[in-house]
Amino acid sequence: MTLTERLRARLAETDGEAPLSAGDDSIMSGASVAAAVLIAITDRAEPGLILTQRPDTMRRHPGQVAFPGGRVDPEDADDIAAALREAEEEIALPRHVPEIIATLPAYRTITGFAVTPVVAVIPPDLPLVPHDAEVAAVFEVPLSFALDPASWTERTVMFQGTERRYREAMWADRRIWGATAAMLANLALRLKW
Repeated sequence: MTLTERLRARLAETDGEAPLSAGDDSIMSGASVAAAVLIAITDRAEPGLILTQRPDTMRRHPGQVAFPGGRVDPEDADDIAAALREAEEEIALPRHVPEIIATLPAYRTITGFAVTPVVAVIPPDLPLVPHDAEVAAVFEVPLSFALDPASWTERTVMFQGTERRYREAMWADRRIWGATAAMLANLALRLKW
C-alpha cells in the first residue's frame, strides 16, 4: 500500500470523529478570518513533514515554526487553493505537485483565524526555496516524530488573565508549539499512526 493510500484509508476511517482540539473561542472576539495551511508529507520510506520557520522580523508570530499557509484570499477557489497558493509563494512548491489527501476540520486560533489544514503528499527532496520576506527556513521533520505523543511536552502560560495549556516539541533547535502543535495533535489522533 502506498503512502497516499495509507493516509487516505486512515483519514477515511476517522472522518467525522471529533478532533482533539478545535481551538478556543473563549478569548476570541468577532468573526474569525479564514486561513489554510498545507500539511505536506514527503513520500519516502520514512515519511517526513515540511515545516517553515518565520523570520524574527515578522510583525506577527516572529520566529515561530509553522506550516506553509495563510489567509484565504477572495480569488482563491477554496481552502485547498489557498493552501497551495501560499505554499508556492512561501517555499516555491509548485501548486500542481502536492497530491491532496484530505482537509481536516478548521482549527480556531486565539489570534482570530479559522485555519483549515490541507493534508497532501509530495515527492521527497524537492528544491524548496524560502521566500525571504515570509520564511527564514524550510525543514523536514520525520512524520513519526511529529505524531509520537512522547515527542511532546505540555506547558502552561498565563494569557489575558487565563491559564492556557499548550503542547511543544523541540526538533534540533526549533520549537514547535501553538497552533502548529495543536494541528499535528489532531492529525495524530486521526491517523493513529
